[in-house]
Amino acid sequence: MLQNVATVLLDGVHPFELGVVCEVFGIDRSDDGLPVYDFAVVSAEGPALSTHVGGLSVSTPYGLDRLDEADLIAVPAGSDYARREYPPELLDALRRAVDRGARVLSVCSGVFVLGAAGLLDGRRCAVHWHHAAELARQFPRAAVAPDVLYVDEDPVITSAGTAAGIDACLHIVRKEQGPEVANKIARRMVVPPHRAGGQAQYIERPLPRSACDTVGEVLAWMERHLDQEVTVEQLAARAHMSPRTFARRFQQETGTTPYRWILRQRVLLAQRLLEATDETMDAIAWRTGFGTAAALRHQFVRALGTTPHAYRRTFRGPEAAA
Repeated sequence: MLQNVATVLLDGVHPFELGVVCEVFGIDRSDDGLPVYDFAVVSAEGPALSTHVGGLSVSTPYGLDRLDEADLIAVPAGSDYARREYPPELLDALRRAVDRGARVLSVCSGVFVLGAAGLLDGRRCAVHWHHAAELARQFPRAAVAPDVLYVDEDPVITSAGTAAGIDACLHIVRKEQGPEVANKIARRMVVPPHRAGGQAQYIERPLPRSACDTVGEVLAWMERHLDQEVTVEQLAARAHMSPRTFARRFQQETGTTPYRWILRQRVLLAQRLLEATDETMDAIAWRTGFGTAAALRHQFVRALGTTPHAYRRTFRGPEAAA
């Protein structure tokens, strides 16, 4: 049973990510019949720590020895966590915790601390999409999942940026104490108890400004005619190549196939239309070349892990999706 929770801080900790853990596990909600956790904020680098917010510091009487009794140890994000070194005593404490059966949780760049402790090896893990490439480079034995909100590889739970830490914390509560407890905490926090989709819907993917030498003009034409069905043979004719040569050049210069490229651009256009217009799903499906709202929904879910209606509601508010 989850009872004892500690969040461990390093210099440069981000207050919001720290606040996420404190909000879920550090507040007494016994008046609502909810469990009360034995919660502590622990410093790995002295009694007073700076944050990345000017003039704001955090002080605590608890040192690393407090981690030895925790059922869950949370590591929130901090400045330059992807490039700094960590106290060996902290890494040892995290390894000991896992060895004795405790869980560890990272929020955003806190995952680099878990990686430095060797806790990501052979495990799938989540991180903010902005840090995904660097995490994979530093820890090649980890399976980095840049498009999800959190990953539960018990006893190691990792979450993506900022608010995804809320999702991961509520997931742990749901897993340990059931959906009723998690839902009540979420209701007090005025957040959804579970969010559909993953990070893919929040990642900026601007239309590429291609530096392609031989297919650049064809790419520009394809961008202007996303509503049309085209074949490789037709595209090759525009490029004055044989279909086989065109397909090979396209792969070399874009890193993907014509079909996948145009599918991605159609999803991107659908995202922009959902964010910026009140057009119906049928109209968006027609403008993006998907043809029907059902086809749009199918490809949108495959690409982003959420539906067009949910995406519009997320980025424009519930009244826009009505």
